[in-house]
Amino acid sequence: MTIEQIRPELTWRLRQKVLYPAEKLYQMEMEEDNNGIHFGAFENDTLVGVVSLFQKGKNFQFRKFAVDADMQNKGIGRTLLNYMVNFAVAEGAERIWCNARLSAIGFYLKSGFSQTSILFSKNGFDYEIMEKLIS
Repeated sequence: MTIEQIRPELTWRLRQKVLYPAEKLYQMEMEEDNNGIHFGAFENDTLVGVVSLFQKGKNFQFRKFAVDADMQNKGIGRTLLNYMVNFAVAEGAERIWCNARLSAIGFYLKSGFSQTSILFSKNGFDYEIMEKLIS
């Protein structure tokens, strides 16, 4: 597996397939995509994982983290997450955070993220803000 920075539009198909299968492809574009850094995990030249990272000062939020369903539970998500976190730390991050779907909280806890008890619902999904503080 390799991880590379990719153009934002390369994330859209996997975002749709994994996170929002009932939505249209054009709905996957976020207004802030052009201000983010996007990473893709490739297996045999096939894009199998994506994540988008956005910086505000020393705070880095990642969004739209998706791994192809056929490639889950093979360490791709963990490798991609670690790569993205290490990138943010190298860029001066003091806090890395995300809006985690409740079904993914265990995944983030295993990677050193903490629960904040800040819960909300959006577009039919329940989330908790998870964060990792860098000392």
